[in-house]
Amino acid sequence: MLRYLRMLKIFKKKPKVYSKIENHIFGIITELLKVPSTDINCDELGGKYYLSNEEQHFKVTILGNDNVIRLTNTRDSVAEKYDKIFVEDVLKAVKEEKHRRMELVYDSITNSIEKMAERLHNTLIESNEQTEQENQIVRRLETKESKNKKVNLN
Repeated sequence: MLRYLRMLKIFKKKPKVYSKIENHIFGIITELLKVPSTDINCDELGGKYYLSNEEQHFKVTILGNDNVIRLTNTRDSVAEKYDKIFVEDVLKAVKEEKHRRMELVYDSITNSIEKMAERLHNTLIESNEQTEQENQIVRRLETKESKNKKVNLN
């Protein structure tokens, strides 16, 4: 039994400990993702992901297939190859933020369509009510005119 427990400890996945530079880069990318003005673009087939913040003059290129991350600002550009697990964790954060933003856009569009449909529905109801009122007025006028007409029996 004790052997079995020791064996399980060996196979138990240990949390990944990042190096100091990996922690720093992950922090930079996470902060960039929090800023709404950061654009996220991707070429998923090519495994390339791009973060760009023009206000802060900062760009990040992640080459997922090669495990390379390039950081670029106005003065410097540094590209380094990193551990596959680290790059996968970075890509996971980027994909989650991209997905979250897409959901916000989807919800906004859906909400706009629902409001537009409601306004159209209300306009149609008002139009139908107005048409019905006009028809009733015409019917009343017709009945009044027919009552007022004298029948000629000559």
